[in-house]
Amino acid sequence: MTNPKTWELYAVKYATSINRIRNDNFLNTDPHDSTPMPLDYFIWVAICEDQKIVIDTGFDEIEASARGRNIQRSITESLSLIQIDAKKVKDVIVTHLHYDHIGGHAEFPTAKFHIQESEMQFATGPHMCSDVMKHPFSVEHITSMVKNVFEGRVTFYDGVGQVAPGITVHHVGGHTMGLQFVRVLTKRGYVVLASDTSHFYENMDQVNPFPIIFNVDDMIRGYQSLREHAETDNHIIPGHDPIVLDIYPTPNEKLSGIVAKLDIEPNPHNHSSANLNQK
Repeated sequence: MTNPKTWELYAVKYATSINRIRNDNFLNTDPHDSTPMPLDYFIWVAICEDQKIVIDTGFDEIEASARGRNIQRSITESLSLIQIDAKKVKDVIVTHLHYDHIGGHAEFPTAKFHIQESEMQFATGPHMCSDVMKHPFSVEHITSMVKNVFEGRVTFYDGVGQVAPGITVHHVGGHTMGLQFVRVLTKRGYVVLASDTSHFYENMDQVNPFPIIFNVDDMIRGYQSLREHAETDNHIIPGHDPIVLDIYPTPNEKLSGIVAKLDIEPNPHNHSSANLNQK
């Protein structure tokens, strides 16, 4: 592999689901636990000099309305907050093909999409005959991605692959057949973007998965894989946890509660629920 580069790394919140309770977010739950536990939606951006790589593409107003989600700003507006023009982005890593991770892909007309081969197989094969399996997918998103394949705009990976020096993707499965997480070299070391390998810190810490699952065993093994690829537990970024915006600094006070800078050490004392002990 080429010598790695060091990247700036950002999480950008674009939507939320505020009415969720703890019982919604864990496979093993107390059926009487109705404690509020909101879920946030993020895209992530890695920047090195003039190269910008976006990780996942969110969803739009149509999908938000259909699924009862509260979208706070479009993907293009979200990226513009950190001076990124979606139309000029050349590389987009797709962690998996659920609606909230691929729904904004049309906003990136010049990008190449980086995805696991097994995820495309999953989203276009017999598993989609099951209502349970296909519910988090949108047929429009999948058919559009197939079109991108025919146009030469998709790079497939089988396991581990380098997207750019200092950025690698790692197949983990579990949540979907072809889920991948992303490892990024930053000035504080290797940070792992878990995406839906662990929706919340608590899923990983309690070994209690989020209840949308393709393979339970792979999902549980995925927590160990995250730890094996991150420098410490506080180098792992869960996919949907509002705590991320509490414990990581914002690049600009005007962006507080929207953008977090992930290449800087977090302050776990900013939130009592964050279990970020060193390994």
